[in-house]
Amino acid sequence: MAATKKSSVKKKSAAKKAPAKKPEKKASTAKSSVKKETAKKETSKKVVAKKSAAKKPAAKKLVKKSKKDIIESFQAHKKDTGSPKVQVALLTEKINHLTSHLQEHSKDNHSRRGLLLMVGKRRRLLRYVEKKDKELYEKLTQELGIRK
Repeated sequence: MAATKKSSVKKKSAAKKAPAKKPEKKASTAKSSVKKETAKKETSKKVVAKKSAAKKPAAKKLVKKSKKDIIESFQAHKKDTGSPKVQVALLTEKINHLTSHLQEHSKDNHSRRGLLLMVGKRRRLLRYVEKKDKELYEKLTQELGIRK
């Protein structure tokens, strides 16, 4: 009796281990579904490429040009790109841009957080400039139209 139980247990465990085979689809149906999927992917890629190509390059060029202009107008010497005066000017430009963006997209909370961080950083830089050189601080706030 014990011998029969062991053999039946072994057969059951072997049956459990064997993977169940899925029925294969017809070859013509599988090929047509693959063609449909690839066609969808190709069209979606084309649409995405057209949208990104139209918007990104123009925006990048404008940002780079305006950034260079700002640096040139506020730098103390030819290689000055990181002085507090230049940083405040660049932050002010970014803040103005984000403010106009948030007026159109009022629920964009990720950009709102970035805006608040930029305002805080600009405030700290202005506080530093005010401690070091009061005249420069007054001139900078007047030029940029920052109210304190």
